[in-house]
Amino acid sequence: MSSMLPGDKNNHKPQLPEPFRDIIKTMNDFFTDKPMRGFLQSIDEFFKQPFPIGTGFQVETVETGKEYIVSAELPGIKKEQIQLNITGNYLTISVENQELETEENDLTRVYHRKYVRQQASRTIALPQAINEKSIKASYRDGLLQIRIPQEKGRVIDIEE
Repeated sequence: MSSMLPGDKNNHKPQLPEPFRDIIKTMNDFFTDKPMRGFLQSIDEFFKQPFPIGTGFQVETVETGKEYIVSAELPGIKKEQIQLNITGNYLTISVENQELETEENDLTRVYHRKYVRQQASRTIALPQAINEKSIKASYRDGLLQIRIPQEKGRVIDIEE
């Protein structure tokens, strides 16, 4: 059954028995031939994209004692594409991208035009209502920072 000959001194690597060699060859062919190879390459391409906008974005909230600092990483996004919305104690960060993609082929006279719209948003809940007049937001080098001052509530004395 084995293809390894006892007198073969040139063969340094032991050969697998024939049934296993055929199974491994079949598995190897399965993953390297189309359509599976194309499918695996498309999965690789999907994970190479650093920031697919439809999947959300990284947001971090830090409490300093005086203010809340909300930071969002938005690489490649323009300031005009960002919208901040406040409702009660909720802060919503929305990002929207609209593009017109055009393909033209003068040889075949085929013109293809499509509008692409991508949108992502994150909502952050804070423990107190937000005073929209005291918020400061800045956007520089793909990093959005929102500073929300912590407001002191009124202390109520309890009677005996």
